[in-house]
Amino acid sequence: QVQLVESGGGLVQAGGSLRLSCAASVRTFIPYAMGWFRQAPGKEREFVATISWSGGSTNYADSVKGRFTISRDNAKNTVYLQMNSLKPEDTAVYYCAARWYGSDRRRDQYDYWGQGTQVTVSS
Repeated sequence: QVQLVESGGGLVQAGGSLRLSCAASVRTFIPYAMGWFRQAPGKEREFVATISWSGGSTNYADSVKGRFTISRDNAKNTVYLQMNSLKPEDTAVYYCAARWYGSDRRRDQYDYWGQGTQVTVSS
């Protein structure tokens, strides 16, 4: 069983930055690939970024590539999402998710989810 708790959301002006954190309560964090997804009002939850268990492989949605960076600290059981050059269209609830071993862009491949953290970008 993996419990995930996101933090770091908030209100920021367009062009600003935020760093989201996701802390995992699990005996062994290393075998889990981690992903970030987001859901805007009235829209489906969409893929943002994913990182392999080692941190050696990352993948991003085209909409955030070059602006967002996913990373992890396995010693702290934590995954991060650094968000720069934020746009109003980035406004959403951001969720982290975990799956065993291999990273994936598909939300239905993830077994564990956090409760989400709200990110609001004003224009």
